[in-house]
Amino acid sequence: MLQKATADFLVQLDKNNNKPWFDANRSSYETAKKDFEQFIDAVLREAETLIPELTGRKAKDAIFRIYKDVRFAKDKTPYKNNMGAGFGKFEKNKMNAAGYYIHFQPGACFVGGGLWMPDASGLKAIRQEIDYNWAAFQSIVGKASFKKMFGTLDQDQKLKTLPKGYDADNPAIEYLKLKSFTVGRPLQEEEFYKKNAVKMILDSIKEMKPFVDFLNTAVEV
Repeated sequence: MLQKATADFLVQLDKNNNKPWFDANRSSYETAKKDFEQFIDAVLREAETLIPELTGRKAKDAIFRIYKDVRFAKDKTPYKNNMGAGFGKFEKNKMNAAGYYIHFQPGACFVGGGLWMPDASGLKAIRQEIDYNWAAFQSIVGKASFKKMFGTLDQDQKLKTLPKGYDADNPAIEYLKLKSFTVGRPLQEEEFYKKNAVKMILDSIKEMKPFVDFLNTAVEV
């Protein structure tokens, strides 16, 4: 489980997102960081039975830096107001495969998975896999337990026109229009403080795994 103090730090950071405050409260950051690392390590150890590639993987290989890349951002505040970790078949900083993501942010916690904005070759491969194996894909995303937990795939990145090479009457056309293939499950902050917090994440991973595996089959990872 996580400690409430980790959320308290993120709340204060959101209100005081500047280097002087961060430097003055670095010890609180280090405590929060260690707390999140311990939680992610526990998740990774439990997830090894489902995803053998995670064997021996450490939290430091999964957790994203708290420092923002502000070079092209309108918001120039230097720090993220959340803690996140991504893991799967891909190596650290090589997001070329589908995987899983844990996002801890007071008021906006979630667990998700899939492949966000694949490159042109990856996008083509995924669309082709969905088209060729529509029945298998439909059985995954249309499963009652999957829909109950995640709803539908995220629709933020989607073509308004038909993707090249596909007709409007293709039964998979609404999925083929997507440019990202991800799902997410909103979580309450308080759920991370309970003793079954790791199990909560593992239950989500188990439900997502066929979806993530399907995508990785498409991109041959």
